Amino acid sequence: MSMRDAAPRGTAVVTGGTQGIGLAIATTLRDQGWRVAILGRTESTGRAAAEQLGPEHRFVQCDVADERRIPDAFAEVEREMGPVDVLVNNAGVGRAATVEQLRSADWDALMAVDLKAAWLCVQAALPGMRSRGGGSVVNIASIHAHLTRKGLFPYAAAKAGMLGLTRSMALDLADDAIRVNAVCPGYVRTPPMIAQYQAMENPEEAWDHLQRIHPLGRIGEPEEVAAVVAFLASSQAGFVTGAAWDVDGGLGARFAS
Repeated sequence: MSMRDAAPRGTAVVTGGTQGIGLAIATTLRDQGWRVAILGRTESTGRAAAEQLGPEHRFVQCDVADERRIPDAFAEVEREMGPVDVLVNNAGVGRAATVEQLRSADWDALMAVDLKAAWLCVQAALPGMRSRGGGSVVNIASIHAHLTRKGLFPYAAAKAGMLGLTRSMALDLADDAIRVNAVCPGYVRTPPMIAQYQAMENPEEAWDHLQRIHPLGRIGEPEEVAAVVAFLASSQAGFVTGAAWDVDGGLGARFAS
């Protein structure tokens, strides 16, 4: 019997789950027996992703930057699929800007998605998790939480904040048997990243350099991030909370060269 044929473990919610790393996480959780609800902004993309996942899984339209929508979205998930056992806070936006260039409104818009929404989604999922006697939250941070490069300071600040949020929530929710961990991806092969490199002046040279700076000699695949997320979501990680797991091919372990 395949994992997809196994009895459902419960309900998992993946924000930003309609494409890229988020969809890979949703697919892996599905394959491990979870019923999955994916949250996203765009109806057409979300419906297509849910159809790809299969009939037991759902798309719920929700822009997590809209804090008024979040409680209604989680209530919809619970009505259709039951209380939430696993929450993956994956939704995120990136913005390149210097300290001088960034406007206050841009800062607020980025923080609303990349940091504040994680707290609000946990808040919305909490009653259901408590009713189930526990749960697991996995926050998708980034290697930028530890080290970064010029021009990405608001993103780096948000992802560093995500690690602080993870540690604090892990302590606050431990008495409820709710574990909270973070995953910090490095460079991962997603369509936006490929497009970014294809737009460079010498794309093949830039891509080759990117591969070579990784100790493992390549960048990551979305499924490799998803596998770590699924482990942290599972009972196999039952003694893991408040932790941050780097999935970066060893990039953060080396000096620049």
